Amino acid sequence: MESLGEALRHMPAFPGRGNAEQIASQVLNDPLVLKLRSRYPELNDAVLRSNLNRLYQMTTEYRACKECPGLARCPNDMQGHSTGISCVEINGRWQINDYKTACSKWTANEQQEQIRRRITSFYVDETVLGEDYDEAEMLELDANRLVAVNQLHSYVRTTINEGLQKRGIFLTGDFGTGKTYLAGYMLQKLAKAGFSGVIVYMPEFVEDAKALMFEPQKLKETITLMKEADLLVFDDIGAENLTPWVRDHVLGAILNHRMNRKPTFYTSNHGLEDLERHFSFTHKEGEEMHKGQRLMDRVRPFVDVIHVRGRNQRGS
Repeated sequence: MESLGEALRHMPAFPGRGNAEQIASQVLNDPLVLKLRSRYPELNDAVLRSNLNRLYQMTTEYRACKECPGLARCPNDMQGHSTGISCVEINGRWQINDYKTACSKWTANEQQEQIRRRITSFYVDETVLGEDYDEAEMLELDANRLVAVNQLHSYVRTTINEGLQKRGIFLTGDFGTGKTYLAGYMLQKLAKAGFSGVIVYMPEFVEDAKALMFEPQKLKETITLMKEADLLVFDDIGAENLTPWVRDHVLGAILNHRMNRKPTFYTSNHGLEDLERHFSFTHKEGEEMHKGQRLMDRVRPFVDVIHVRGRNQRGS
């Protein structure tokens, strides 16, 4: 935002004090300043002229806001804020003070940033978390989702009204039916209510977890984050290439800590029975039914299953 001094320097040269007087006249006769004078008729020219810079900034930023180019291109001194003026009489002398007021665009953006800061994503497309979710639009895309959307919406409403639930949700369905999309909807809605969340794309996380065996501190921090988040989503679980160590010492440790404490959520192309078979087999050790069952004992009793039906939306 151009200051009064800069405006004077950029004006064409006039003899004597013409530049300053022209700017002063424009400011003092601006509708905003005239309105201020009508509200405080005791303000005299001397007080107004001694505060020309404040008045100039108020009027210039007001005009910029009227023709707002968007938050990213806001020309005002403080992005997303405009200058206001307050007048106060102290010991018979009038003072003019300025203050900043945030605009609706800045406030909305700040709220969205706070939501994003509450959600940690591991390998999940950030656009999933940046969506402006609307239940009606989700149903317009595919009415077959109606039951799943209503069940998830009910869960969100219950959590907001009653607090964090101990049970999570297992979203199961065919490829591309919007399971990750629905999980992102849930995280965003609950982040607005103040809950923290973590969403993890399992196939990539498992590969990285194997490498983290050699970085114990980083592994510990990652596991702790997943243990302590209010909401934890394992996205596309069952598509990962498990090792016994990841299954028993990473995934098992996380779920063991969370059960009966905080809800864990899953999206999967598998049902619970298929997922147990998946957990029971690793390329290193072959089939270990009891290991798969042990892990499922930390999943099955703590979730409600929601079947997500509909068309494959990928690529459409």
